[in-house]
Amino acid sequence: MSKLKIILLLIIVLGGLPAFSVRGEWPAKKNDTRYSQALYWEKLKDSLVQCRLCPRLCVLKPGEKGFCKARKNIKGKLFTLTYGYPVALHPDPIEKKPLFHVYPGSDSYSIATAGCNLRCKFCQNWEISQVDAEKINPDFKKASEIVRRAKTSGCKTIAFTYTEPTIFYEYMLEISKIAANEDMPCVMHSAGYINEKPLRRIAQYIKAANIDLKGFNDKFYSSYCNGDLSTVLRTLKILKEEGVWIEITNLIIPGANDDEEELKKMCNWIKENLGAEVPLHFSRFFPMHRLINLSPTPVSTLLKAKKIARDCGLKFVYVGNVPRNIHESTYCPNCNKLLIKRVGYSIIENNIENGRCPRCGENIPGLWQ
Repeated sequence: MSKLKIILLLIIVLGGLPAFSVRGEWPAKKNDTRYSQALYWEKLKDSLVQCRLCPRLCVLKPGEKGFCKARKNIKGKLFTLTYGYPVALHPDPIEKKPLFHVYPGSDSYSIATAGCNLRCKFCQNWEISQVDAEKINPDFKKASEIVRRAKTSGCKTIAFTYTEPTIFYEYMLEISKIAANEDMPCVMHSAGYINEKPLRRIAQYIKAANIDLKGFNDKFYSSYCNGDLSTVLRTLKILKEEGVWIEITNLIIPGANDDEEELKKMCNWIKENLGAEVPLHFSRFFPMHRLINLSPTPVSTLLKAKKIARDCGLKFVYVGNVPRNIHESTYCPNCNKLLIKRVGYSIIENNIENGRCPRCGENIPGLWQ
């Protein structure tokens, strides 16, 4: 367990959070607020509110929080508990998102707050994604401070990642607007569980996104994630319409979403709706959270999945969470020349020239400069 996760667990277990007023003033800090009014909600009768950010459409009484544990009805208005309160904040290789066709070898200033609107049984960051945002007390950081830190750290991009960016939507939007004025691109890694209107708005400020396509049937999404497939597929199509560079991650869990026919259907859907050039990352599952009794994904299963994807016509298919494997490198889909050699999150060589294969001239889609 990471040092950050240990600290967060201690905070949750030991408590010790200072009191705050109904208006949301956080007495330990000056010029900030624990609560900021949320976007995308509707006022109902009897001081009820309905959140319109994600498909759950939570209807909340005064004092109640949404499914995400990060949005709260206070006196008939909806407030976000995450604005300005990141629980993770540091540079990462952009390959860690993973985004393999976006500024290879660069760092991305990565940010997350508490909260998520899914309940994935296999979540690797459950200690921060599944906590009540009101029960932890990270330091307040203005949106402008995030952008300043990203620039001074030498990062090429800002990444909204680790938990679910939808849950800190207002914070993400403000950071993205400031970053756009500073010519700093923003990217995100998301489960894609968001309504159309807020998605199209944030897409104006997002250059690239890795979306988790966790399975390819509603039974899996319902049983393992407490969500639905159709919303995620809609998100992918909207991002394509809005011109956002898309990559997809599919975590393969033994006995849960590893059916070969289903994988074939998924890959065909990607090709037909998003295009053969969309990078697909098959990631290895390790026992985590509520699935600690399962075995890790056999490497052979991942390689079969890659073959299925290539046979379906997808041009860029990767295998992740398997150390030092050749399937994390990028090859030309036309002549098979090694274009980007990766070892873990490190770029050993990058042979792409002006977005093309130097041997055959094949166009290699992505954000390269």
